[in-house]
Amino acid sequence: MLIDIVYNRRMSLSVGIVGLPNVGKSTLFNALLSKQQAFVANYLFATIEPNVGIVPVPDERLAVLAPIVHTEKLVPATVTFLDIAGLVKGASQGEGLGNKFLSHIREASVILHVVRAFADSNVIQTGSGDPIEDYLTIETELQLADLATVEKARNAKSKIKDIKREECLNRLYAWLQEGKSVRQMEVEEYEQEIIERELFLLTAKPQMFCLNGDEVEVKRSEILISDFVEKLRAKQIKVQESDCVVICAKLEEELAGFDENERKEYLAGAGISRTGLESLIAAAYKRLGLQSFLTAGELEVRAWTIHHGTLAPDAAGVIHTDFIKHFISAKVCSYADFVEYKGWKGAAEKGKVRTEGKTYVMNEGDVVEFMIGK
Repeated sequence: MLIDIVYNRRMSLSVGIVGLPNVGKSTLFNALLSKQQAFVANYLFATIEPNVGIVPVPDERLAVLAPIVHTEKLVPATVTFLDIAGLVKGASQGEGLGNKFLSHIREASVILHVVRAFADSNVIQTGSGDPIEDYLTIETELQLADLATVEKARNAKSKIKDIKREECLNRLYAWLQEGKSVRQMEVEEYEQEIIERELFLLTAKPQMFCLNGDEVEVKRSEILISDFVEKLRAKQIKVQESDCVVICAKLEEELAGFDENERKEYLAGAGISRTGLESLIAAAYKRLGLQSFLTAGELEVRAWTIHHGTLAPDAAGVIHTDFIKHFISAKVCSYADFVEYKGWKGAAEKGKVRTEGKTYVMNEGDVVEFMIGK
């Protein structure tokens, strides 16, 4: 059966990729998109325009559901990747090209730091060669960029005097001047609103780490990540091992030209369990507390992204905002039961379909049909 795959851009997870020049950011970006959308060259500042790419979230459940509901249209959830020019020390003072593009990742869901964990004399080495120090160089530039943003907000003239906002801006300014990232700062709810909705501060965003190594590093990723996390924690940086992935960007780019069976066969032969894209997206979902629910009918099967703990009306609102206020109920079946009993009719006959109300908390993999009033 010919499957028509289209992209679901609503509530797309967005990942802003940052790092020093020549750490493999653009190679990773190309691999993730399975095509050459970023210009890769072995010299500094090869990426001189921000690159934006939307890729589907790998989800084998959609292809399983399609024949059950007699559709050929699959709509996976998506991840938006934003790749910017390499940052260098002094970027906030105009060095290099990367800093001029930081505005393009201010609305990203998470910042992905790509650090070099490979040795290749043919690729120009930038930075110290120490992944921790290279990360700290980039983080400092992000702090300085945030400092400039806060300073601009403090100096902006306003007809309405807002004492609490001024206090928040002054606290942020003092904090950043000390060389600290905003995510380390304890803030009030109203301050969080200013940080997220007005200032879009880069160092307030959740962060993840991609260690770009070779195939050997990928196979020993647990050891590499453990060592990396231990060194970060020694610098008083809070990080979980689940926030880190080891990817061989060069290998991922080569795999992009393979079909699905060839890719699986190669990975199995190399002793690698899954692609870097799958590992990265899984880690990002976990870091941000995201999950998926599914809709399945003759028109299409589709995956939708929501946060853990989302109530049924709000999940319906991801499909269309009007569905929140007009929500009546949700017909729900687990993915496993839906597949085992061959769809809504069979699952209902076995008592596996439930009608849930406004207080229902969505579960990962729920197959749902929302009842919406007028």
